[in-house]
This record gives sequence, structure tokens and C-alpha cells, in this order.
Amino acid sequence: MAHSSQLFSCQNKKVVFSLLFCSITLAAISYRLQLRYHIITARCLQVSENVSMTLENERMEEAERAKVSRKGFWSVNSIGRLGNQMGEYATLYALAKLNGHQAYILPAMANYLSPIFKITLPTLHDEVRNKITWKGYGLNDWMEDQYRSILGDYVMLSGYPCSWTFYHHIREEILREFTFHDFIKDQANAFLRRIGGERKNVTYVGVHVRRGDYVHVMPDMWKGVIADKKYLDIAMAYFRNKYKNVVFAVTSNGMDWSKQNIDSSKGDVFFSDDPKLSSPANDIAILAHCNHTIMTVGTFGFWAGYLAGGETIYLTNFTLPESPFLKLFKYEAAFLPEWIGIPADLSPLLAKKTSN
Repeated sequence: MAHSSQLFSCQNKKVVFSLLFCSITLAAISYRLQLRYHIITARCLQVSENVSMTLENERMEEAERAKVSRKGFWSVNSIGRLGNQMGEYATLYALAKLNGHQAYILPAMANYLSPIFKITLPTLHDEVRNKITWKGYGLNDWMEDQYRSILGDYVMLSGYPCSWTFYHHIREEILREFTFHDFIKDQANAFLRRIGGERKNVTYVGVHVRRGDYVHVMPDMWKGVIADKKYLDIAMAYFRNKYKNVVFAVTSNGMDWSKQNIDSSKGDVFFSDDPKLSSPANDIAILAHCNHTIMTVGTFGFWAGYLAGGETIYLTNFTLPESPFLKLFKYEAAFLPEWIGIPADLSPLLAKKTSN
């Protein structure tokens, strides 16, 4: 009997252990299943959330595209040479942004500027341009309050705007738009290093002498003058007296006159007249990479000073008071307040006026 009791007890223990093992196993399996369920549920929720966010982003992007589409886009005429094209581009960039519209440039402007600068405004091709009913909007050569709220979704700006009053509040953006392509910048810097020679701590002064059609247009049409030898002598003396190791880099569309009227005997004047390198793009790159600027008249010289960013000397009061030019041009809107103006010698005009 004792043996049977012991055997029964052992069997009971085995059953208990078996039941306990099964319970533990089932509990473990249940825990794993619950854990896997929660993981799968969490993953599903995450996927659902990601899908919802993606759909929401797509809806927002679509709404923004529709919003932009409803706003239309603006452009500007592409007329004149490099300085005018830059002024028109910068003015379009600023006014379109100010009025909440996308700006596009015409192919002619893209052909002018994109080989020189890393501009970012997209090009409006003729197939699209010709299908749009444009609202024409003429601009003066200075910023006016009404330009802050120009109505119209498809506006074509026109004129010869080249005034800092349009875009100086976003100067850094404009300077980024007129970043030179690397190969042009490298050529300009190579020229400056060459003319600097063995000098240390050189101060480079870019000189732009505007001649060309202005020689006749200014006195005959606008009752004005352009820079003469005296003006250039005064401007260059200013920089020679203020800075050490000054080097002048002269660019001009009248290089023969410049060489005859700019004193280069001191060995600090160098003319950018290499036929292989001389071009509007290379000239303005040289001027823009100088420390300071001497300009005469015209938009090309303005942009040279604006891009260089140092001290700029300009010719001022270069027309008679009754000049029709002053209906289109304001000195205070054309030149930055900190720039230095040297009054022009109007005696040739006054003598001509007296003789007439």
C-alpha cells in the first residue's frame, strides 16, 4: 500500500508539472501573440498616419499650385543692352515678389543674362507668351507707392527701370541673382592678379568710361555732358590719396579716348583692352570684383558700383536744368546716398547755349 501511495503521489506531481508547464507555455504564446498584435497594430497606425500626412502634403501642394496658378505670372520687356537688362530683371524680381506673383523673363533677356549670371527666374517661352492676354504696365525709372499694389494676374512691365529704389530692400537676393558663372569670375580675378603684380594688399579700383553713342546723344538730345579728363583726374586722385597700393582697372567702350585722357604714367593704371577677353561680360566682371568704383554715366557703370559694393564715385549734375532728361531721370533715385558725386563741368553746354 505504501508503494502504491508513493506511485500515485509521483504521478500526481507529474500531472501538476505538466499542467504547470502547459500553462506557462500557453501564457508565453499568448504574450507573444499579443506583442505581435500590438506591433502590427502600431505599424498599421504608422503607415496610416504616413499615408494621411502624404495625402495632406499633396493636398497642400496642390492647393499652393492652384493658388499660384490663380495668381498668374508677371514679366518685363527685354530692351537695351546689359545694364538695362540687369535693371529690368532686378525690378521685375522685386515688384513681382512685392505683389505676390511669380516672375518669368522673356527669352531675349535669358539669352542676355544667363550666359553671364546664375539667374534663377524661369523663362517664359513665346508659345506661352503669345497665348496670354497681358496687362501692360509702364514704369518710371524710380519706385513709386502705387507699384506696391499693381492689379492683374498677367502683367507685362515696361520701361527702362534701373533704380536701387525698386530692389535695394532685398539687395542680398539681387546680388545672388547676379552671381557670375565661375569661368567668368576666374578670368576677372586672373586679370586683377596680373595687374596687381608683386604689390601687397592691393586696393583695386574699377573705372568705367562710358563713351559710344553718349558722346553725341547727351549734348544733342539731353542737353547734358559725359565725363571729361578733369572728372577722372579728380576721382582717381581721391583714391590715390585715401588708399595705399591702389591699382586702377579701366574698362570702356571708348578705349582710345580713355588711353589719351587717363594719366597712366604712375604705373598704377591698366586698361582692359585684350581683344580675346574684352567683352561686356568680362568688363563688368572685372569691375564687380574690384574694391571700389569710378563710374561716369549709364546703367552699366551703376551696376559695376552696385555689385562691387565699395566706395563709388559718380558724375552728377551732368545736364542743364531744362533738360528733358530730367523728366525721365532722378539723380537721387539713380545713385545710392552713400556714393560720392562730383559735379560735371557744364561750361561747354553753357557756351553753346550762349552762342545760340
